[in-house]
Amino acid sequence: MAEFLTSTDEFMWSLGEDPVLRSTIVSLMILERAPEWDLVVERFERLTRVAPRFRQVVSPTVPPLPARWEEHAEFDLDWHLHRVSAPQPRTFPVLVNLAEVAMMTDLDRTRPLWEVTLVEGMADGSAALLCKFDHALTDGVGAVALAAALYDELEVLAASEGSKRPSGSVAAQVLETIRHPLTTAATAFDTAVSIYRAARPIAGPLSPVMRRRSATRRLEILEVSRSGLRRAGDAAGGTVNDAFLAAVTGGLRRYHDHHGVTVDQLMTSMPISVRGPHDGIGGNRATLVRFDVPVGEVDPMRRIREIHARTMAARGEKALAYTQLIAKALNVMPRGYVGSELRHVDFIASDVPGSPVPLKMGGAPIRSQYAFSPTLGAAVNTTLLSYVDVCAIGVNIDAGAIPDHDVLRDCLTAGFEETLSVHAAGGGPNPTTGGARPRRPHGAPRRPRRG
Repeated sequence: MAEFLTSTDEFMWSLGEDPVLRSTIVSLMILERAPEWDLVVERFERLTRVAPRFRQVVSPTVPPLPARWEEHAEFDLDWHLHRVSAPQPRTFPVLVNLAEVAMMTDLDRTRPLWEVTLVEGMADGSAALLCKFDHALTDGVGAVALAAALYDELEVLAASEGSKRPSGSVAAQVLETIRHPLTTAATAFDTAVSIYRAARPIAGPLSPVMRRRSATRRLEILEVSRSGLRRAGDAAGGTVNDAFLAAVTGGLRRYHDHHGVTVDQLMTSMPISVRGPHDGIGGNRATLVRFDVPVGEVDPMRRIREIHARTMAARGEKALAYTQLIAKALNVMPRGYVGSELRHVDFIASDVPGSPVPLKMGGAPIRSQYAFSPTLGAAVNTTLLSYVDVCAIGVNIDAGAIPDHDVLRDCLTAGFEETLSVHAAGGGPNPTTGGARPRRPHGAPRRPRRG
């Protein structure tokens, strides 16, 4: 039976018409060895039964009706699943290069919006599962929940750390208005102002360096200790997400310093989950909240504190309850205007909680997991996906905005090192702190700069 797309799902799907804004998500799962192919097929068959959207296509309708999800009459699992041998030299950077190609290649919109490739025969005996899907299918938190269908430990589902702000029923709102008219009027005004802040046009990008946009993407990866980020956040009265944002902004400050430019603020867009306990695991249940961040603050502890204040304000916005309404309004606006507004954001930072315990697929231990989220018009998207105590930072870079992606990688590394050096004694940086530090996964060498 056909079902209309939600406003947020349709918004993400519509962005695919522009390669600069395309809402493709790519993930890499590294396994100690390759699982049996028949098991891979069986697990993804199971996933498509758990999440029927993976068997459906988007069928456009006549406006103003939204597009519809419809069963794909010729759905063929074999078309979506691929199996290849790792290209030479069969090392980790090869997988990152494959992920880059996947990120820049559009999905076939006449079929369900996902593809998976099992890469076998890595030099160290490992294998990789390269997954690609459109953001219209699900958001980051939903993807983590969906992935449970692939694991041997089916009961393991990572809990969402997102903020939930459900809206009340219309009847309850009317009753509240009758009982407390003045209070309700003030609340309505506050809500209207909050919605305006969420949807208003913004000036930007604020960066004088990262301004050009293109369809070329470069991917980088950092790995840091989650407990290290937590200790840094705790020391400054913040959270893991605050420490993550502080590290990214510290890296961006260094990148601008490298180019001889001083910046005080940059505009970020941060996804906030509004997924409730009764929502399905598919679809988008997140809203992008825009706010500026103190890039110019050189003290990492003060930067964490300031970011914490701003993220708490963002999570408290009344507009979160009206995510679908805002997306619906954006869907009827000219694509050129929407695209222009999205390009005004300097960077996106997303924190996705993954599994806190080790997982296996077909008996093969999962070594690590990485996620690369779309830039959606920003210069760069940094996505943190945790697995046990490792935070993998997938960096998706618009090469038009940042042609020297290797420089940004090194600047981000320094930003995380600086943030992790904040010690619990509350004295600011501690250069002698050992242990958790950013690292390239599995000793991966630096890739040569391209383009």
